[in-house]
Amino acid sequence: MTFLPVLPLLARAATEVYYRLTIAGARVPAAGPVLVVANHPNSLLDPALVAAAARRPVRFLAKAPLFDDPKVSWLVKGAGAIPVYRRADDPSLMDRNVDAFRAVLSALAAGSAVAIFPEGTSHSEPSLAPLRTGAARIALGAHALLGRAFPIVPVGLTFARKDEFRSPALVLVGEPVGWDDLGPRGEADAEAVRELTGRIAEALRAVTVNLESWEDRPLVETAVRIWEAETRARPDRAARLARLEASARVLAGLRARDDASSVALIADVGDHARRLARLRLRPADVAADLSVARGVWWSAQRAHLLMPAAIVLAAAGFLLFWAPYQTTGTVVRRRRLDVDETSTWKLLVGVFVYAAWMAALAGAGWVAAGPPGVVWVLLGGPAVGMLGLLVRERWRGAWGDSRRFFLLRSRRDLLAALRAAQQDLAVRLQNAYDAHQAHGGTRDR
Repeated sequence: MTFLPVLPLLARAATEVYYRLTIAGARVPAAGPVLVVANHPNSLLDPALVAAAARRPVRFLAKAPLFDDPKVSWLVKGAGAIPVYRRADDPSLMDRNVDAFRAVLSALAAGSAVAIFPEGTSHSEPSLAPLRTGAARIALGAHALLGRAFPIVPVGLTFARKDEFRSPALVLVGEPVGWDDLGPRGEADAEAVRELTGRIAEALRAVTVNLESWEDRPLVETAVRIWEAETRARPDRAARLARLEASARVLAGLRARDDASSVALIADVGDHARRLARLRLRPADVAADLSVARGVWWSAQRAHLLMPAAIVLAAAGFLLFWAPYQTTGTVVRRRRLDVDETSTWKLLVGVFVYAAWMAALAGAGWVAAGPPGVVWVLLGGPAVGMLGLLVRERWRGAWGDSRRFFLLRSRRDLLAALRAAQQDLAVRLQNAYDAHQAHGGTRDR
Protein backbone atom coordinates (compact mmCIF):
# COMPACT_ATOMS: atom_id res chain seq x y z
CA MET A 1 0.00 0.00 0.00
CA THR A 2 2.81 2.33 -0.97
CA PHE A 3 0.58 5.06 -2.42
CA LEU A 4 -2.41 4.79 -0.09
CA PRO A 5 -1.54 7.61 2.35
CA VAL A 6 -0.87 10.08 -0.48
CA LEU A 7 -3.45 8.70 -2.91
CA PRO A 8 -5.94 11.62 -2.49
CA LEU A 9 -3.24 14.21 -3.26
CA LEU A 10 -1.80 12.29 -6.22
CA ALA A 11 -5.28 11.59 -7.58
CA ARG A 12 -6.37 15.21 -7.23
CA ALA A 13 -3.22 16.49 -8.94
CA ALA A 14 -3.51 14.03 -11.85
CA THR A 15 -7.21 14.55 -12.47
CA GLU A 16 -7.02 18.36 -12.11
CA VAL A 17 -4.38 18.38 -14.85
CA TYR A 18 -6.17 15.94 -17.15
CA TYR A 19 -9.71 17.32 -16.80
CA ARG A 20 -11.25 20.68 -16.03
CA LEU A 21 -12.50 19.17 -12.82
CA THR A 22 -15.33 20.23 -10.52
CA ILE A 23 -15.96 18.43 -7.21
CA ALA A 24 -19.28 19.40 -5.66
CA GLY A 25 -22.02 18.26 -3.32
CA ALA A 26 -21.66 16.77 0.14
CA ARG A 27 -18.44 15.63 1.82
CA VAL A 28 -17.18 12.13 2.40
CA PRO A 29 -16.73 11.83 6.20
CA ALA A 30 -13.11 12.53 7.09
CA ALA A 31 -12.86 9.69 9.62
CA GLY A 32 -14.51 6.43 10.51
CA PRO A 33 -15.84 3.60 8.33
CA VAL A 34 -17.34 4.69 5.01
CA LEU A 35 -18.50 2.70 2.02
CA VAL A 36 -18.26 4.82 -1.14
CA VAL A 37 -20.34 3.65 -4.11
CA ALA A 38 -19.81 5.18 -7.56
CA ASN A 39 -20.83 4.71 -11.17
CA HIS A 40 -18.15 3.35 -13.48
CA PRO A 41 -17.94 5.02 -16.92
CA ASN A 42 -14.21 5.61 -17.31
CA SER A 43 -12.04 2.62 -16.36
CA LEU A 44 -9.09 3.39 -14.03
CA LEU A 45 -9.76 7.14 -14.09
CA ASP A 46 -12.84 6.51 -11.94
CA PRO A 47 -10.91 5.40 -8.82
CA ALA A 48 -8.65 8.43 -9.19
CA LEU A 49 -11.64 10.78 -9.30
CA VAL A 50 -13.32 9.07 -6.33
CA ALA A 51 -10.08 9.28 -4.33
CA ALA A 52 -9.75 12.97 -5.21
CA ALA A 53 -13.30 13.65 -4.03
CA ALA A 54 -12.93 11.59 -0.84
CA ARG A 55 -9.97 13.67 0.41
CA ARG A 56 -8.87 10.69 2.51
CA PRO A 57 -7.22 7.32 1.80
CA VAL A 58 -9.68 4.94 0.13
CA ARG A 59 -9.29 1.21 -0.51
CA PHE A 60 -10.85 0.06 -3.75
CA LEU A 61 -12.22 -3.27 -4.84
CA ALA A 62 -10.64 -4.12 -8.20
CA LYS A 63 -11.04 -7.05 -10.55
CA ALA A 64 -8.36 -9.70 -10.01
CA PRO A 65 -6.81 -9.63 -13.54
CA LEU A 66 -5.53 -6.10 -12.87
CA PHE A 67 -3.21 -7.49 -10.18
CA ASP A 68 -1.41 -9.60 -12.79
CA ASP A 69 -1.30 -6.93 -15.52
CA PRO A 70 2.26 -5.52 -15.57
CA LYS A 71 1.02 -2.22 -16.96
CA VAL A 72 -1.18 -1.40 -13.96
CA SER A 73 -0.45 -3.98 -11.22
CA TRP A 74 2.07 -1.64 -9.59
CA LEU A 75 -0.69 0.96 -9.32
CA VAL A 76 -3.52 -1.18 -7.96
CA LYS A 77 -1.22 -2.94 -5.47
CA GLY A 78 0.42 0.31 -4.38
CA ALA A 79 -3.01 1.85 -3.81
CA GLY A 80 -4.03 -0.98 -1.46
CA ALA A 81 -6.77 -2.32 -3.73
CA ILE A 82 -8.56 -5.53 -2.74
CA PRO A 83 -8.92 -8.14 -5.52
CA VAL A 84 -12.36 -9.35 -6.54
CA TYR A 85 -12.70 -12.56 -8.54
CA ARG A 86 -15.37 -12.48 -11.25
CA ARG A 87 -16.96 -15.51 -12.85
CA ALA A 88 -16.37 -13.95 -16.28
CA ASP A 89 -12.60 -13.87 -15.62
CA ASP A 90 -12.05 -17.32 -14.07
CA PRO A 91 -14.88 -19.35 -12.50
CA SER A 92 -12.38 -21.59 -10.71
CA LEU A 93 -11.21 -18.69 -8.54
CA MET A 94 -14.63 -17.60 -7.28
CA ASP A 95 -14.04 -19.20 -3.87
CA ARG A 96 -11.30 -16.64 -3.21
CA ASN A 97 -13.97 -13.97 -2.89
CA VAL A 98 -14.59 -15.25 0.63
CA ASP A 99 -11.16 -13.92 1.61
CA ALA A 100 -11.78 -10.69 -0.30
CA PHE A 101 -15.06 -10.21 1.54
CA ARG A 102 -13.34 -10.72 4.88
CA ALA A 103 -10.62 -8.20 3.91
CA VAL A 104 -13.23 -5.57 3.08
CA LEU A 105 -15.15 -6.15 6.30
CA SER A 106 -11.93 -5.94 8.32
CA ALA A 107 -11.01 -2.66 6.64
CA LEU A 108 -14.41 -1.15 7.43
CA ALA A 109 -14.33 -2.48 11.00
CA ALA A 110 -10.94 -0.79 11.42
CA GLY A 111 -12.44 2.55 10.39
CA SER A 112 -11.21 2.69 6.80
CA ALA A 113 -12.96 4.06 3.73
CA VAL A 114 -13.69 1.44 1.08
CA ALA A 115 -14.96 2.17 -2.43
CA ILE A 116 -16.81 -0.10 -4.81
CA PHE A 117 -18.29 0.30 -8.28
CA PRO A 118 -21.52 -1.70 -7.91
CA GLU A 119 -22.21 -1.81 -11.66
CA GLY A 120 -19.41 -4.38 -11.71
CA THR A 121 -17.59 -3.22 -14.82
CA SER A 122 -16.66 -0.03 -16.65
CA HIS A 123 -18.99 0.82 -19.53
CA SER A 124 -20.08 3.58 -21.92
CA GLU A 125 -23.83 3.11 -21.72
CA PRO A 126 -26.01 6.25 -21.37
CA SER A 127 -27.38 5.21 -17.96
CA LEU A 128 -26.49 3.17 -14.92
CA ALA A 129 -26.20 -0.56 -15.47
CA PRO A 130 -28.18 -2.82 -13.09
CA LEU A 131 -26.29 -2.92 -9.80
CA ARG A 132 -24.70 -6.04 -8.38
CA THR A 133 -25.54 -6.85 -4.77
CA GLY A 134 -21.94 -6.73 -3.52
CA ALA A 135 -22.12 -3.25 -2.00
CA ALA A 136 -25.26 -4.11 -0.02
CA ARG A 137 -23.82 -7.40 1.21
CA ILE A 138 -20.60 -5.67 2.29
CA ALA A 139 -22.53 -3.00 4.20
CA LEU A 140 -24.79 -5.51 5.95
CA GLY A 141 -21.85 -7.77 6.76
CA ALA A 142 -19.86 -4.88 8.24
CA HIS A 143 -22.89 -3.83 10.29
CA ALA A 144 -22.66 -7.16 12.12
CA LEU A 145 -19.03 -6.44 13.05
CA LEU A 146 -19.53 -2.80 14.00
CA GLY A 147 -22.92 -3.19 15.61
CA ARG A 148 -24.21 -0.08 13.85
CA ALA A 149 -24.85 1.47 10.48
CA PHE A 150 -22.20 3.69 8.90
CA PRO A 151 -22.25 6.08 5.93
CA ILE A 152 -22.80 4.68 2.45
CA VAL A 153 -21.89 7.65 0.26
CA PRO A 154 -22.88 7.80 -3.43
CA VAL A 155 -20.48 9.51 -5.85
CA GLY A 156 -21.55 10.37 -9.38
CA LEU A 157 -18.99 10.76 -12.18
CA THR A 158 -20.14 12.77 -15.20
CA PHE A 159 -18.05 13.66 -18.24
CA ALA A 160 -18.66 15.92 -21.21
CA ARG A 161 -16.13 14.03 -23.38
CA LYS A 162 -14.44 11.55 -21.14
CA ASP A 163 -11.72 10.57 -23.63
CA GLU A 164 -10.54 14.15 -24.27
CA PHE A 165 -7.74 15.95 -22.42
CA ARG A 166 -8.95 19.09 -20.60
CA SER A 167 -12.64 18.35 -21.13
CA PRO A 168 -15.04 19.12 -18.26
CA ALA A 169 -15.63 16.48 -15.58
CA LEU A 170 -17.95 16.64 -12.59
CA VAL A 171 -17.67 14.56 -9.42
CA LEU A 172 -20.83 14.96 -7.37
CA VAL A 173 -20.89 13.58 -3.83
CA GLY A 174 -24.40 12.75 -2.65
CA GLU A 175 -25.95 12.50 0.78
CA PRO A 176 -25.46 9.16 2.59
CA VAL A 177 -27.94 6.39 1.91
CA GLY A 178 -30.42 5.77 4.73
CA TRP A 179 -30.26 2.14 5.86
CA ASP A 180 -30.47 2.06 9.67
CA ASP A 181 -33.64 -0.06 9.46
CA LEU A 182 -31.95 -2.70 7.29
CA GLY A 183 -28.65 -3.12 9.13
CA PRO A 184 -29.82 -5.48 11.91
CA ARG A 185 -31.32 -7.88 9.36
CA GLY A 186 -27.85 -8.94 8.20
CA GLU A 187 -26.25 -10.08 4.99
CA ALA A 188 -28.10 -13.42 5.00
CA ASP A 189 -31.45 -11.68 4.57
CA ALA A 190 -31.96 -11.69 0.78
CA GLU A 191 -34.80 -9.18 0.94
CA ALA A 192 -32.64 -6.74 2.95
CA VAL A 193 -29.88 -7.11 0.36
CA ARG A 194 -32.32 -6.36 -2.49
CA GLU A 195 -33.83 -3.39 -0.67
CA LEU A 196 -30.45 -1.85 0.14
CA THR A 197 -29.25 -2.42 -3.43
CA GLY A 198 -32.33 -0.55 -4.64
CA ARG A 199 -31.64 2.36 -2.29
CA ILE A 200 -28.03 2.54 -3.46
CA ALA A 201 -29.21 2.56 -7.08
CA GLU A 202 -31.62 5.42 -6.38
CA ALA A 203 -28.89 7.38 -4.60
CA LEU A 204 -26.57 6.94 -7.59
CA ARG A 205 -29.30 8.04 -9.98
CA ALA A 206 -29.60 11.25 -7.98
CA VAL A 207 -25.94 12.13 -8.68
CA THR A 208 -25.75 10.99 -12.33
CA VAL A 209 -27.57 11.64 -15.60
CA ASN A 210 -29.44 8.64 -17.00
CA LEU A 211 -30.58 8.77 -20.61
CA GLU A 212 -32.54 6.31 -22.73
CA SER A 213 -29.92 6.69 -25.49
CA TRP A 214 -26.91 8.89 -26.25
CA GLU A 215 -28.95 10.56 -29.01
CA ASP A 216 -31.01 12.17 -26.24
CA ARG A 217 -28.06 14.04 -24.78
CA PRO A 218 -28.29 17.11 -27.10
CA LEU A 219 -32.04 17.31 -26.44
CA VAL A 220 -31.67 17.16 -22.67
CA GLU A 221 -28.72 19.55 -22.54
CA THR A 222 -30.47 22.07 -24.80
CA ALA A 223 -33.64 21.91 -22.71
CA VAL A 224 -31.70 22.60 -19.51
CA ARG A 225 -29.63 25.39 -21.04
CA ILE A 226 -32.77 27.04 -22.41
CA TRP A 227 -34.26 27.01 -18.91
CA GLU A 228 -31.05 28.41 -17.42
CA ALA A 229 -30.78 31.12 -20.09
CA GLU A 230 -34.36 32.30 -19.87
CA THR A 231 -34.51 32.26 -16.04
CA ARG A 232 -30.97 33.66 -15.62
CA ALA A 233 -30.13 30.69 -13.40
CA ARG A 234 -26.64 30.57 -11.99
CA PRO A 235 -24.64 28.01 -14.06
CA ASP A 236 -23.70 25.84 -11.10
CA ARG A 237 -22.55 22.46 -12.41
CA ALA A 238 -24.01 20.40 -9.58
CA ALA A 239 -27.39 22.11 -9.93
CA ARG A 240 -27.18 21.65 -13.70
CA LEU A 241 -26.67 17.90 -13.29
CA ALA A 242 -29.85 17.71 -11.18
CA ARG A 243 -31.69 19.59 -13.92
CA LEU A 244 -30.28 17.27 -16.57
CA GLU A 245 -31.48 14.20 -14.70
CA ALA A 246 -34.91 15.77 -14.17
CA SER A 247 -35.09 16.70 -17.86
CA ALA A 248 -34.17 13.16 -18.89
CA ARG A 249 -37.13 11.91 -16.85
CA VAL A 250 -39.42 14.52 -18.41
CA LEU A 251 -38.26 13.46 -21.88
CA ALA A 252 -39.05 9.83 -21.07
CA GLY A 253 -42.49 10.93 -19.83
CA LEU A 254 -43.17 12.91 -23.01
CA ARG A 255 -42.30 9.89 -25.12
CA ALA A 256 -44.52 7.66 -23.02
CA ARG A 257 -47.48 10.02 -23.51
CA ASP A 258 -46.86 10.09 -27.28
CA ASP A 259 -49.45 12.80 -27.92
CA ALA A 260 -49.17 15.43 -30.66
CA SER A 261 -47.96 18.25 -28.37
CA SER A 262 -45.29 16.04 -26.76
CA VAL A 263 -43.98 14.87 -30.13
CA ALA A 264 -43.92 18.46 -31.41
CA LEU A 265 -42.07 19.72 -28.34
CA ILE A 266 -39.35 17.07 -28.67
CA ALA A 267 -38.99 17.84 -32.38
CA ASP A 268 -38.82 21.61 -31.80
CA VAL A 269 -36.18 21.30 -29.09
CA GLY A 270 -34.15 19.11 -31.43
CA ASP A 271 -34.49 21.62 -34.28
CA HIS A 272 -33.41 24.47 -32.00
CA ALA A 273 -30.41 22.44 -30.79
CA ARG A 274 -29.31 21.68 -34.34
CA ARG A 275 -29.74 25.29 -35.47
CA LEU A 276 -27.64 26.59 -32.58
CA ALA A 277 -25.02 23.91 -33.24
CA ARG A 278 -24.72 24.96 -36.90
CA LEU A 279 -24.17 28.55 -35.81
CA ARG A 280 -21.89 27.46 -32.95
CA LEU A 281 -24.13 29.23 -30.48
CA ARG A 282 -25.50 28.34 -27.05
CA PRO A 283 -28.92 29.13 -25.54
CA ALA A 284 -27.19 31.57 -23.18
CA ASP A 285 -25.85 33.53 -26.18
CA VAL A 286 -29.38 34.01 -27.52
CA ALA A 287 -30.55 35.51 -24.21
CA ALA A 288 -27.34 37.47 -23.51
CA ASP A 289 -26.96 41.22 -23.14
CA LEU A 290 -25.36 42.35 -26.44
CA SER A 291 -25.09 46.05 -25.67
CA VAL A 292 -21.92 47.97 -26.47
CA ALA A 293 -21.43 48.71 -22.77
CA ARG A 294 -21.50 45.01 -22.00
CA GLY A 295 -19.00 44.33 -24.78
CA VAL A 296 -16.62 46.97 -23.44
CA TRP A 297 -16.84 45.57 -19.89
CA TRP A 298 -16.25 42.05 -21.19
CA SER A 299 -13.18 43.20 -23.12
CA ALA A 300 -11.75 45.04 -20.12
CA GLN A 301 -12.00 41.89 -18.00
CA ARG A 302 -9.93 39.95 -20.54
CA ALA A 303 -7.39 42.58 -21.51
CA HIS A 304 -4.70 40.83 -19.46
CA LEU A 305 -4.79 37.93 -21.92
CA LEU A 306 -3.14 40.16 -24.54
CA MET A 307 -0.35 41.39 -22.29
CA PRO A 308 3.20 40.34 -23.28
CA ALA A 309 3.63 38.20 -20.17
CA ALA A 310 0.52 36.15 -21.00
CA ILE A 311 1.61 35.69 -24.62
CA VAL A 312 5.12 34.61 -23.61
CA LEU A 313 3.75 32.24 -20.98
CA ALA A 314 1.32 30.62 -23.42
CA ALA A 315 3.99 30.19 -26.09
CA ALA A 316 6.62 28.90 -23.64
CA GLY A 317 4.25 26.33 -22.15
CA PHE A 318 3.25 25.10 -25.60
CA LEU A 319 6.81 24.76 -26.89
CA LEU A 320 8.17 23.28 -23.67
CA PHE A 321 5.72 20.36 -23.60
CA TRP A 322 4.77 19.93 -27.27
CA ALA A 323 7.04 16.88 -27.70
CA PRO A 324 5.72 14.76 -24.77
CA TYR A 325 2.14 15.75 -25.57
CA GLN A 326 2.48 14.55 -29.16
CA THR A 327 4.37 11.42 -28.11
CA THR A 328 1.65 10.44 -25.64
CA GLY A 329 -1.07 10.96 -28.22
CA THR A 330 0.80 8.93 -30.83
CA VAL A 331 1.35 5.99 -28.48
CA VAL A 332 -2.30 5.90 -27.40
CA ARG A 333 -3.69 6.28 -30.93
CA ARG A 334 -1.78 3.19 -32.04
CA ARG A 335 -3.78 1.05 -29.65
CA ARG A 336 -7.34 0.01 -30.41
CA LEU A 337 -9.10 1.22 -27.29
CA ASP A 338 -12.69 1.50 -26.16
CA VAL A 339 -13.76 5.03 -25.33
CA ASP A 340 -13.84 4.23 -21.60
CA GLU A 341 -10.19 3.10 -21.73
CA THR A 342 -8.71 6.00 -23.70
CA SER A 343 -8.22 8.47 -20.86
CA THR A 344 -6.75 5.79 -18.60
CA TRP A 345 -4.12 5.02 -21.21
CA LYS A 346 -3.44 8.68 -21.91
CA LEU A 347 -2.83 9.33 -18.23
CA LEU A 348 -0.72 6.22 -17.59
CA VAL A 349 1.38 6.66 -20.73
CA GLY A 350 1.62 10.38 -20.05
CA VAL A 351 3.00 9.82 -16.55
CA PHE A 352 5.99 7.93 -17.95
CA VAL A 353 6.49 10.11 -21.03
CA TYR A 354 6.34 13.38 -19.12
CA ALA A 355 8.55 11.99 -16.33
CA ALA A 356 11.18 11.00 -18.92
CA TRP A 357 10.87 14.43 -20.56
CA MET A 358 11.32 16.23 -17.24
CA ALA A 359 14.35 14.05 -16.46
CA ALA A 360 15.86 15.06 -19.81
CA LEU A 361 15.16 18.74 -19.14
CA ALA A 362 16.63 18.40 -15.65
CA GLY A 363 19.77 16.90 -17.21
CA ALA A 364 20.00 19.88 -19.54
CA GLY A 365 19.53 22.18 -16.56
CA TRP A 366 22.39 20.42 -14.76
CA VAL A 367 24.70 20.87 -17.74
CA ALA A 368 23.76 24.53 -18.10
CA ALA A 369 23.72 25.67 -14.46
CA GLY A 370 24.42 22.75 -12.12
CA PRO A 371 22.07 22.00 -9.18
CA PRO A 372 20.27 25.38 -9.39
CA GLY A 373 19.42 24.60 -13.02
CA VAL A 374 17.82 21.30 -11.97
CA VAL A 375 15.75 23.05 -9.29
CA TRP A 376 14.58 25.71 -11.73
CA VAL A 377 13.57 23.07 -14.29
CA LEU A 378 11.71 20.83 -11.83
CA LEU A 379 9.85 23.71 -10.21
CA GLY A 380 9.47 26.09 -13.11
CA GLY A 381 8.76 23.64 -15.94
CA PRO A 382 5.42 22.26 -14.64
CA ALA A 383 4.33 25.75 -13.52
CA VAL A 384 5.01 27.27 -16.94
CA GLY A 385 3.32 24.35 -18.67
CA MET A 386 0.15 24.53 -16.58
CA LEU A 387 -0.15 28.33 -16.56
CA GLY A 388 0.48 28.44 -20.30
CA LEU A 389 -2.25 25.84 -20.80
CA LEU A 390 -4.72 27.89 -18.76
CA VAL A 391 -3.93 31.03 -20.77
CA ARG A 392 -4.48 29.19 -24.06
CA GLU A 393 -7.80 27.85 -22.78
CA ARG A 394 -8.85 31.38 -21.87
CA TRP A 395 -7.85 32.53 -25.36
CA ARG A 396 -10.04 29.88 -26.97
CA GLY A 397 -12.96 30.82 -24.75
CA ALA A 398 -12.52 34.53 -25.43
CA TRP A 399 -12.28 33.99 -29.18
CA GLY A 400 -15.51 31.95 -29.15
CA ASP A 401 -17.30 34.61 -27.10
CA SER A 402 -16.11 37.36 -29.45
CA ARG A 403 -17.24 35.49 -32.55
CA ARG A 404 -20.70 34.88 -31.08
CA PHE A 405 -21.04 38.51 -29.94
CA PHE A 406 -20.25 40.00 -33.33
CA LEU A 407 -22.35 37.42 -35.19
CA LEU A 408 -25.47 38.23 -33.16
CA ARG A 409 -24.80 41.98 -33.19
CA SER A 410 -24.58 41.94 -36.98
CA ARG A 411 -27.61 39.64 -37.53
CA ARG A 412 -30.45 41.31 -35.65
CA ASP A 413 -33.05 39.42 -37.67
CA LEU A 414 -31.43 36.09 -36.78
CA LEU A 415 -31.21 37.07 -33.13
CA ALA A 416 -34.89 38.07 -33.00
CA ALA A 417 -35.99 34.76 -34.54
CA LEU A 418 -33.81 32.72 -32.20
CA ARG A 419 -35.00 34.63 -29.14
CA ALA A 420 -38.67 34.21 -30.05
CA ALA A 421 -38.24 30.49 -30.65
CA GLN A 422 -36.28 30.02 -27.43
CA GLN A 423 -38.74 31.93 -25.27
CA ASP A 424 -41.61 29.87 -26.69
CA LEU A 425 -39.67 26.66 -25.97
CA ALA A 426 -38.94 27.79 -22.43
CA VAL A 427 -42.67 28.19 -21.71
CA ARG A 428 -43.54 24.83 -23.29
CA LEU A 429 -40.74 23.06 -21.43
CA GLN A 430 -41.86 24.54 -18.12
CA ASN A 431 -45.41 23.35 -18.82
CA ALA A 432 -44.09 19.85 -19.60
CA TYR A 433 -42.09 19.85 -16.39
CA ASP A 434 -45.11 20.95 -14.35
CA ALA A 435 -47.23 18.24 -15.98
CA HIS A 436 -44.55 15.67 -15.17
CA GLN A 437 -44.66 16.77 -11.53
CA ALA A 438 -48.42 16.51 -11.48
CA HIS A 439 -48.14 12.92 -12.70
CA GLY A 440 -45.83 11.93 -9.82
CA GLY A 441 -42.41 13.06 -11.03
CA THR A 442 -39.69 13.92 -8.51
CA ARG A 443 -38.79 17.58 -8.30
CA ASP A 444 -35.03 17.79 -8.87
CA ARG A 445 -34.57 21.49 -9.32
